[in-house]
Amino acid sequence: MSVFTFVVYGIDKYKAKRDKVRVPKSTLHIYSVIGGWPGAMIGQHVFRHKTVKKPFKRFFYGCIFVNLFCFVAYILYINA
Repeated sequence: MSVFTFVVYGIDKYKAKRDKVRVPKSTLHIYSVIGGWPGAMIGQHVFRHKTVKKPFKRFFYGCIFVNLFCFVAYILYINA
């Protein structure tokens, strides 16, 4: 999922530079929350994309928190 999300960030940056139809922010967030957040984080830095937009970043970090929370809850549930 991370590799896929990384590629989607690259595509969105490419489209942004050429004034083409972009990937919706909600799609980027969905990919992040279902496990692609490491690829999204790397893609943001490699492509210098979505790194300044504060509302986007806040929601993105929320996606990471939700993902990690669910992972920890799952691990704790298995060991219970």
